[in-house]
Amino acid sequence: MVGDIRGHAAAIAANRANWDDRADVHVASRMYDVDGFLADRSAISRVVLNDLSVLAPHLPGGQAQGRSLLHLQCHIGLDTISWARLGAVGVHGLDLSPNSLRHATRIAVADRSDVTWVGGDARFAARLIDRRFEIVVTSAGTIVWLPDLEDWAASIHDLLEPGGVFLIRDDHPILGAMAFSPWDISDDYLGGGGPRTYEDSGSYTEESAGLIAHVENHEWRHDVGEVVTALLRAGLRIEALAELPYMDWPAFTELVPCQQGWTLPDSMPRIPLNFAIVARREASR
Repeated sequence: MVGDIRGHAAAIAANRANWDDRADVHVASRMYDVDGFLADRSAISRVVLNDLSVLAPHLPGGQAQGRSLLHLQCHIGLDTISWARLGAVGVHGLDLSPNSLRHATRIAVADRSDVTWVGGDARFAARLIDRRFEIVVTSAGTIVWLPDLEDWAASIHDLLEPGGVFLIRDDHPILGAMAFSPWDISDDYLGGGGPRTYEDSGSYTEESAGLIAHVENHEWRHDVGEVVTALLRAGLRIEALAELPYMDWPAFTELVPCQQGWTLPDSMPRIPLNFAIVARREASR
């Protein structure tokens, strides 16, 4: 994998610079509403509420309370802090972007939340964190930023306590194949086709066009079969796989509000907007 690491280094560095810029934009946005989140310490992010709805059947009592938790690709930390507010303990958040973690640290201090922040590539998280967790989670626009999933899945396995559970809930890759503009397929659905490189001076938060200085982005397609296979090869047992009709953000104009965030209106064809996988490390391994 050394050649892959070196070959992807420039793309990863460009993404890190882009997300450093995005962090400043996002922390000031109405979409994230950091001030509102801090003002209401009972608030739990929509992302975490949706994650917990998938994960709860796989947790004793349906709760994260009292269980150690690692959040991979945590960005500015609102979701990570939400897990802490739900009673998770030993909470860690890992992200590639130093500026994202700078904001996350500030927000956690203001919230009086006990969270440990770790900088680094999620693929190699097990090299960066010297402990195990009962729960590992990642969600909402994460794995598209990872060139490959084998090291990622192996890290997840190694970071889980025996019997521990992992959740990924993310944008369904069919949306990437449609360039988040249904209904025409314009890009790969299947993974393995190399990076998708583009320039964008904005982000997914409101009124962000022109605010990003480092405009270069590199994404990698990972179809659902690739994700499942990587987790199985790492030694995890798949407990659930779901394709979901909602997502956390208004990715395209046709979406309408729903309880979970955003969905397609009844008049449109029903396609998955998110997928979710729950996997467990065997207690004996």
